[in-house]
Amino acid sequence: RFYSSPFYRCIQTISPSVDALAPSTTDPETHKIRGENGVGEWYGLARFDHPSPAEPALLGSLFPRFDEEYRPVIKPSVNGESIKELHDRTAYALHRIIEQSDREGVKAIVICTHAATLIAIGRALTGRMPEDIAEEDFRPFTCGLSTFVRKGKGGESVKEWEGPETEVPDVKWRDGKGVGGGWELKGSGDCSFLSGGEERGWRFSGDESFDAVTGNAPSLDAGSGLGVVVEGKKKASGPSML
Repeated sequence: RFYSSPFYRCIQTISPSVDALAPSTTDPETHKIRGENGVGEWYGLARFDHPSPAEPALLGSLFPRFDEEYRPVIKPSVNGESIKELHDRTAYALHRIIEQSDREGVKAIVICTHAATLIAIGRALTGRMPEDIAEEDFRPFTCGLSTFVRKGKGGESVKEWEGPETEVPDVKWRDGKGVGGGWELKGSGDCSFLSGGEERGWRFSGDESFDAVTGNAPSLDAGSGLGVVVEGKKKASGPSML
């Protein structure tokens, strides 16, 4: 199954993979992209209504494979989230995605998401939450590929999310347990297939709001103001073909 943050840039990124794999299966659900807000962007605790993705009908008109009928299992609060709330929201979304996939007999899940959410995904799947939130335990680079293999099925029952601005149900993923039976990391932020190698990596800075002064923190990500840009191992440019 293909799941994506419903923000335009993520759907645009995952679409070629769906196009490439769709001819290899007759399962119509594998031909679709499910827009899941639960793996959407994180904007911290800034005091403004946080950006929301476009409505499914509009996204469907822009991306033919976008599943307009799919209903997200959870949506982030428009009033902002703490780092803890981001991790718990992501864990809940993963729990439901894995639950859906088990019911449908799915053997592999592809998720396209954002840097902060990818780190939260890695922590929720493996069950490891570092003491230092800024630890570089997972490597989200632009278009990088992280791979996780499931250890075993989890049969825990989790109550349903009750709707916008309500508490995120507790999945109890911490302390090494992990979501859906726990997962093992097999590859983190692989960019070997990209011509430019690792580009524009990211990690948490520990900040949850946009209070940082740019002049005092030159390494802060200008795009979010909530993290630190990580320099990756870029590939050397080859000779010009012009």
